[in-house]
Amino acid sequence: MEFLNFIIQKDHELMIFLNNLGTESWDQFWIAVTNKLTWIPFFILLLYLVFKAFGTKKGFVLLLIVALIITFTDQFTNLVKFTFERLRPCNDLTINEHLRILKQSNSFSFFSGHSSNSFAVTTLLFLLLKKYFKYMGLLFIWPLLFAYSRVYIGVHFPSDIFVGMIFGILTGMIFYKISIRILNRIQ
Repeated sequence: MEFLNFIIQKDHELMIFLNNLGTESWDQFWIAVTNKLTWIPFFILLLYLVFKAFGTKKGFVLLLIVALIITFTDQFTNLVKFTFERLRPCNDLTINEHLRILKQSNSFSFFSGHSSNSFAVTTLLFLLLKKYFKYMGLLFIWPLLFAYSRVYIGVHFPSDIFVGMIFGILTGMIFYKISIRILNRIQ
């Protein structure tokens, strides 16, 4: 229990530090980054790359797999959130007076769905597309920005982001193995 309290204390300290790096001149940028709709052009680019690399039939199968990975990570994340019931930083009275809170949310914090979903999809697509296109590692800029935005606006602790990232990467790797098996059966 003492070790867990130490981890929580360090998580709070890191949250205060990272969140307070923000300035009003950057607030609108990070609010836009955290909004899923901002990323629609990027999602269209990913869709184009999938269909260019795999063709129509396999492209639609991969689209279905991406929908499944998002559904899985989202539902598992919600299960964990309702199991732990950790307050978000913006709602945690032990820390929120020290934060720059740009958005409110009443759901639970641990762990980040933005982080788990974006890292799962990015890992899957990176593994699938890296042999077809150069610089696919740059895809990871998206989930890193997307996840950090949640700390910046005050709705997730760094540990929420980190655990979501690890869960997302592992999920992406598992779904990649499943995808390869499915794709190899399609003519």
